[in-house]
Amino acid sequence: MTTEPPGAEPRSEGLLYPLDLVYERAGIEIPRVEVVAPDDIPLPYRSLLAHDIDMTLTLERHFGGRVVLRPLSTFTMGDSYFRRVLLVQEYSGQPVEMGAIRMRLDAFGDEIRTRILNNEVPLGRILREGRFEYASHVKAFLRVTPNPEMMGVFWMRESRPLYGRRTEVLHGGKRIGDIVEVLPLVMR
Repeated sequence: MTTEPPGAEPRSEGLLYPLDLVYERAGIEIPRVEVVAPDDIPLPYRSLLAHDIDMTLTLERHFGGRVVLRPLSTFTMGDSYFRRVLLVQEYSGQPVEMGAIRMRLDAFGDEIRTRILNNEVPLGRILREGRFEYASHVKAFLRVTPNPEMMGVFWMRESRPLYGRRTEVLHGGKRIGDIVEVLPLVMR
């Protein structure tokens, strides 16, 4: 994990934020993205994305088993902790989501903060098990043209449109996090 100088604040204006920031830091080409209406998202993507509930739980219900976290990169900037992760099916290792998360760690107690920093458990499960009260609001639905790195992470042989969403996390009416989630090709 790397740390930026104190006082460095992340910028949050990009449509893919925080994924764009994570990719820029790693020197990875940012994928092309466009905003789409929920009705323009094909099934089953729409049912996996167009809701305000825990994405981890939604994916586990859809794929019929637990998902586990594989951290791809982490760093701290100012008061925020960033991580880009891959969620995979526990029983097969098949990718079910790539996400980039920015969280204000000072919003959490010691136990939840430690679990987030351990990078072993999906955020949704951590917050659910920790009985952390929060709201998740979708800010935009996305159609993503994957870059070569994303195609590799998702085991794709050819570039095909992917779908995702940008979400903000609120606690006590204050924004404590930003999440971009992109789903691989989903057939069922």
